[in-house]
Amino acid sequence: MGDFEVGAPPFPACRLSVVVPAFNEAERLPPTLRRIGAFLAAHPSWQPAEIVVVDDGSTDATPAVARAVGDRLEAELRVISLPVNRGKGAAVRSGFAAARGSWVLLTDADLSAPIDELETLAGAAGPREVAVGSRALDRRLVAVRQPPHRDFMGRIFNLVLRFLRLTRLHDTQCGFKLFPGNLALDLAAAQRLDGFAFDIELLVLAEHWGYRVREVGVHWQHVEASRVLAVRHSGEMLRDALRVWWWRATSALPARPESGR
Repeated sequence: MGDFEVGAPPFPACRLSVVVPAFNEAERLPPTLRRIGAFLAAHPSWQPAEIVVVDDGSTDATPAVARAVGDRLEAELRVISLPVNRGKGAAVRSGFAAARGSWVLLTDADLSAPIDELETLAGAAGPREVAVGSRALDRRLVAVRQPPHRDFMGRIFNLVLRFLRLTRLHDTQCGFKLFPGNLALDLAAAQRLDGFAFDIELLVLAEHWGYRVREVGVHWQHVEASRVLAVRHSGEMLRDALRVWWWRATSALPARPESGR
């Protein structure tokens, strides 16, 4: 993994930004943030670092508990609160826009992929490369699998994406991805999808702008109380995947913004 040529302050303000989208995660978020903080404290090569929690219009105490935990972490923690629940894609977009790191790690609030797997992603990332964690590339790494119906629907969705030629990856939906910081900022300015298909849009845009997307097998375990509702959200994801396909087919994908980074 290489370093970026950086421009004038304030970018980059740190080595790593960890973006954590969260909706009603008051119970699961504190241990996740403590694990991330402990990992960063034990790995000075990623310092200075920041954790950016994006509260997606939660109705519980998610922002309050995040700030309480942040007071006891060595890494800087910032909480961004969206006024209403808009969807994971909108939360990730807000987190990427606020990130100040040379590298931006996207991770789920349940930490299904252990934070230690950042080292695995880092081995595949580069200034022009995005590293994508995968549950499907080596299923021996999956300690606790999804329920059969969710696994089946995930496989079907991936086959649809391949049929549409939107991806060559085996798993686009694993919530563990490492982006160059300048790319993350530009994606925040261009990404449009608010729902769970945002991953597809991000990866298609990255490749459209000349980045290589590399899939890496990571340890992973299913955590109950997923925010994805299999029937409802599968339909929405299919609809949004078709929107991305149409944008690309009609040359409507946006050009890369001038980020200033």
